[in-house]
Amino acid sequence: MKSHLYFLSIILLITSCKTDRNLKQPSDFIPENATYILKVSNLESLKSNLNNNDLLKKTSETNVYKKLSNIASPIQHFNTNDDVLLCFANDTNDSLQYSIITKYHPSLFNIDSLPDIKVETVKTKSNTYRKTTINNETLYSVIKDSIFIGASNKDFLEQTINIKKPNQELVSLLDSSGNNSQLSVLINNKQNKETLQTTLNDTTGLRNFTNYFLLDVDLQQDDIFINGITKATDSTKSLINVFKNTKPQENQLANITPANSDGFLSFTFDNYNTLKQNLQHFHKKDSLQSNTLLFDNVIETGVIYYGNDQAVVLNSLDKTSTQDALSENELEIETYRQVPIYSFNKPELFYENFTPFINYKSATKYCIIDTFFIFSDSIELLQNIIASHQNSTTLNDRSYYDNIKSRITDEASLMFVSNNVGLKTFIETHIGESIGFNLDNYKSTVIQYIYDSNFSHVNAVIQKGKTKAVENSISESFSLKLSNNILNTPQFVTNHLTHGKDIVVQDIKNNLYLISNTGKVLWKKQLDGAVLGKIEQIDMYKNGRLQLAFATPNRVYVLDRNGKDVSPFPLKFNDNITQPLSVFDYDNNRNYRLLITQGKNILMYDDAGKTVKGFTYKNADDVINHQPQHIRIGRKDYILVKTDNKLHILDRTGKTRVQLKNNYSYSSEAVYLYNGKFTTTSKNGALITIDTQGNTASQNINLTDLHHITSTSKTLVAQSENKLTIKSKTLEMDYGNYSKPEIYYINDKIYVAITDLQSKKIYLFDSQAKSISNFPVYGNSKIELDNIDSDRNLEFVTKGDDNSILLYQIN
Repeated sequence: MKSHLYFLSIILLITSCKTDRNLKQPSDFIPENATYILKVSNLESLKSNLNNNDLLKKTSETNVYKKLSNIASPIQHFNTNDDVLLCFANDTNDSLQYSIITKYHPSLFNIDSLPDIKVETVKTKSNTYRKTTINNETLYSVIKDSIFIGASNKDFLEQTINIKKPNQELVSLLDSSGNNSQLSVLINNKQNKETLQTTLNDTTGLRNFTNYFLLDVDLQQDDIFINGITKATDSTKSLINVFKNTKPQENQLANITPANSDGFLSFTFDNYNTLKQNLQHFHKKDSLQSNTLLFDNVIETGVIYYGNDQAVVLNSLDKTSTQDALSENELEIETYRQVPIYSFNKPELFYENFTPFINYKSATKYCIIDTFFIFSDSIELLQNIIASHQNSTTLNDRSYYDNIKSRITDEASLMFVSNNVGLKTFIETHIGESIGFNLDNYKSTVIQYIYDSNFSHVNAVIQKGKTKAVENSISESFSLKLSNNILNTPQFVTNHLTHGKDIVVQDIKNNLYLISNTGKVLWKKQLDGAVLGKIEQIDMYKNGRLQLAFATPNRVYVLDRNGKDVSPFPLKFNDNITQPLSVFDYDNNRNYRLLITQGKNILMYDDAGKTVKGFTYKNADDVINHQPQHIRIGRKDYILVKTDNKLHILDRTGKTRVQLKNNYSYSSEAVYLYNGKFTTTSKNGALITIDTQGNTASQNINLTDLHHITSTSKTLVAQSENKLTIKSKTLEMDYGNYSKPEIYYINDKIYVAITDLQSKKIYLFDSQAKSISNFPVYGNSKIELDNIDSDRNLEFVTKGDDNSILLYQIN
């Protein structure tokens, strides 16, 4: 089995002694002979993204995955928010070994509750190790200079901890990886004993291409995006350096590549003579075998692949001059769709001048389309290229390729594009076995290299093609499975970097997740308990960067964009917090007040975590049955605190602002400002209204004691049993177990959402109680509706299966 595949497969499964030597950073322990180094910035999030990526999930069917699932057993039990380094190297027996390096903390390796685990102490002359065996797989480990170091065998561990001097070249490269990258991969080609393809059809191999690859990998549900650099220190032996002193030009081969082809290779340059000299140095020749004027005005050369046939393409800046260079090859063979096809008498010319990029030696015919000169031995392929160009059925005309173009550069020194067949071949080559899974949806995969002084930028996109949504339809954007069942309703939160929306959700083990609107788990954080109610967002530094603020039964948290605690939070409480955290911003000036409810008592803090001394209200006569609320009418602020038997309407200081003339037996529903009055319900379902003078009224609106209401300033929605009332219209729905209805006001339109939790159906209505087209749809919780990205379509998030969230788009 090819060793370079181990690092690709092992990341799918990531899902004691002291010395005087002062090595403090994990990177100081990178083995000198490491071939692959993985830097994981968030291990838990990476596990989730690996488990949810469509392409990587498919690999679980392969023998490589099944074999390595046991090997990786110890690694998948790590629990840390620090960077983790995974290093892979061949030992003296040419067997691949790995080490895992990260900062040590007591809960790093939680294995006590696992079955079939064996922990031993192993002593040698110089060290004492911990030997951990899980599922018959072993990890040897030590703690050295506050760094945890584990390895797949004892010899490799000793080699790792006895490094005399860190490999500064590797350390410097790794330190240059993106700070926000969840996974960075460093390929040390100086130690690589096998050939890794650099493009999907590459025959030159990685060893001849460059010395190092440093790649940041972005895993999303249907996509894999790779950005990084490749660096070659030897200017004569590395193929990437043939582009030295050339400037990348626009890659245009997609304009004439048929959509039904297997793909194309394109390489560009601003001066052919410079490229020619660099290729001579690479081949260690005084000159290339053929001299010709044909390439003098060419800025792009490439190959179109179609089954067993190929076509070489030249893209010329000066069509006339290039055509003149072909003057001795103007014997017309035939005309297809008014395009002449000529014979060509130098079939090996391109191989002689552009090997190893072009290995085709059978170019006996050619045709001309715009500025493109296309050479092939296959009349059928030339005809296909002509027809595709005329019919606008080229790769560039396809939406799936258009989607990829936004993730790559227009100008690349070297670019390869492949269809699903090429991707399948690429995977099979590197795992050493045939794959049985379907890759038909992966219609286009791209790899680019952009030369820049002494290194090259690398971009790669492996993207699952998406079917274009039908207008007025509901489409599923993604379904994301978590490791555990979901505890609460997924909700949207604003991403201050993109101005779109992300998703936050908690599982039954009290892990909080932040998930991008494309289905990527950005981070996972262990909390002390369940989040109460909705998560709020604040801008406590008044700089446009938003934090998440919320309460659990014994904590008040404020988390930054990366899931880190913001000092002095979390605040800890001995007595239970009984209602969700209320956040007030009276004047919209970001001077926040955080209200914590504990039974009958209310505590008010500012956003620095300090008690607000001017708030005098301390406790109610009875248990508060809804979180405190803030409503502003005109220039006056009203704080509402409700118990089962009394509604307190207070001013900012906590003093009574409105004295009610009557009180009722109140439900636990919120208080709304509806038609200029404070509005809520009684326990028996009556609608209670209160004006600012304290006058009250009770109205029977035919609700039972099991009911919910919600409201805007002009629209009241009520639900009781199978009846849903929107304004004055009542809908009789199927009997079921209904969630609380929610109102959304988006783009000057009101939407009312409700979910039957029994039949798992989501309903959406407008303000006239008319169902929105194509509803109901499947869902297992309340929804949250919003426009979460740059298009005009609305999206909504809900719970799917017990451990999954669903994101839908309304087209």
